[in-house]
Amino acid sequence: MARKTSRKSGLAAPKEAARAPRAIWRGAISFGLVSIPVNLYTATESHDVHFHLLHKADGVRLKNIRWCPKHEKAVPWDEVVRGFEYTKGRYLTITDEDLEHLPVKTVHTVEISDFVKLEEVDPIYFDKAYYLAPEETGVKAFALLRQALEQTGRAAVAKVAIRDKENLCLVRPYQDVLTMETMLYANEIRSTQGIAVDGAAVSPKELQMAVSLIENLSDSFDPQRYHDEYQAALKQVIDAKVEGAPLPAPQAERSEKVVDLMEALRASVEATRKKPSGQTDGEAPATRTRTVSSRRRKSA
Repeated sequence: MARKTSRKSGLAAPKEAARAPRAIWRGAISFGLVSIPVNLYTATESHDVHFHLLHKADGVRLKNIRWCPKHEKAVPWDEVVRGFEYTKGRYLTITDEDLEHLPVKTVHTVEISDFVKLEEVDPIYFDKAYYLAPEETGVKAFALLRQALEQTGRAAVAKVAIRDKENLCLVRPYQDVLTMETMLYANEIRSTQGIAVDGAAVSPKELQMAVSLIENLSDSFDPQRYHDEYQAALKQVIDAKVEGAPLPAPQAERSEKVVDLMEALRASVEATRKKPSGQTDGEAPATRTRTVSSRRRKSA
């Protein structure tokens, strides 16, 4: 059966039943003498609007081709191999079979070396998220590891080889599976030297106001509250152009420019105190500061 297509933007309507995810890697989680057979799945997906490159003169889509200058022709993917340039202009071909012979455990194993507190790991090291799920023979051991991590509040630091690179990674519980975040190595994080500014003098009142503003806007994290407004607006523009309708009016820039930092802080605190997030104009004013304070008293 052909998929239905949306009248707007030519976007395909979602299928009624989601397809089962496909494992991109199979191996085992290893710590101590325990080995747990697992499958690895991509945990995230992009919903961005993607553009194609067109020839300005005729609107025809341009092609990305792999060009061989020796034979002066395009090369299809099935004729492409990876090569390492060991000296200028000379290459050594590396095959998938060659990579299988790498003398490291991490080719087929998520090799755990340490267990750490999650808050000790700065998010700047996180790269890409994956899911780890057990194979049938490893269900019990997998559940044991997940529950032990939950109870101790720890995450596992490990290494695993994926796509020609040995990745540092962090394994932690997530819902009914484990999530594996590939991480950057320390030497891949650039220094802040040269871009950091000297500390400016901040008055106690300014700091107090800034803390009050943070407390007024504090809440528990709920990812469902946040949406990609840019992509939604971009689709509105595309739909309007497809239908030949007027384009949406652009967002008006704020005309108010407050130069005084203290005045800006005071106005912000007052605005958030009078009308917290989600409160309508008709509702009685209430402060988040009081809510936060009461929570703290209860938890103390």
